[in-house]
Amino acid sequence: MVALGGTYTADPNNVQGDYTPVPPGEYRVMVKDSDMKPTRNGMGNYIQLDLEIIEGEHAGRTLTERLNIDNPNQQAVDIAQRTLNAICVAVGKMSIADTTELHNVPMIAVVKVDPPKPYMKDGIEQPGSPSNSIKTYKPANAAATGGFVQQQGGGASSTGGAAQSNLPPWKRNAA
Repeated sequence: MVALGGTYTADPNNVQGDYTPVPPGEYRVMVKDSDMKPTRNGMGNYIQLDLEIIEGEHAGRTLTERLNIDNPNQQAVDIAQRTLNAICVAVGKMSIADTTELHNVPMIAVVKVDPPKPYMKDGIEQPGSPSNSIKTYKPANAAATGGFVQQQGGGASSTGGAAQSNLPPWKRNAA
């Protein structure tokens, strides 16, 4: 038994959040929190980014991205670096020294729903639940700028447009 040192009054408007996956689609999000955590096996570390959906029906919901930046599995590290690169490009930060530089900058997350993954608990296989994962990230302002995204070299690159994309790369800027 644990004495609470007084009477606790429950607030029905402040209960734990909804953990069902959001439907697949594109969501306007911002990194709200980031942290470095050890991997489950203790052989590495990952960056956990908590992304808040900031618009639409699911505004206020949180998506989580885990980046295995320090891992004995090189493929996991490569995937984490590509994902971090996509996030940096999406928020327009081509060079960062701290994950807090990614906080509170809108971007688009392309979200999918993953099927349930069974897991073991007390030696018994449990069915698991569906979950969300993020396929990629896009700049939040790409649609507002006609599909043009500022790139590292200071030039603009089209993210759409059949006329530009049919030209060889060395002729695209000349057109």
